[in-house]
Amino acid sequence: MAQSAAIVRRQSRRLVWGTAPRYCAPDAAIHRHVAPRYITDTFKDTGVPNVVTSVLSDYRGYDTLGETTVIFTAGIGVMLLLRKARRRGRRDDAETSR
Repeated sequence: MAQSAAIVRRQSRRLVWGTAPRYCAPDAAIHRHVAPRYITDTFKDTGVPNVVTSVLSDYRGYDTLGETTVIFTAGIGVMLLLRKARRRGRRDDAETSR
């Protein structure tokens, strides 16, 4: 079993690192095509002088809204679970004190 797990881990690493682009490579596609367009056209397209703000709010606004919704929903779920656990703890304490 341990040998199978080791084979799966090794093959997974090969798959990920063999197909992933090199990080910080100056000749990567994002540095040649996408980034220069954002840097030069951001203010003209959006009117926002900050490139990061314009990308998050204008170019990727729906994506950012979706991510915010997922994080908010997860937070509400955690709060409900903690509240339920706290109520259960109070009820258990009341039953043991009788």
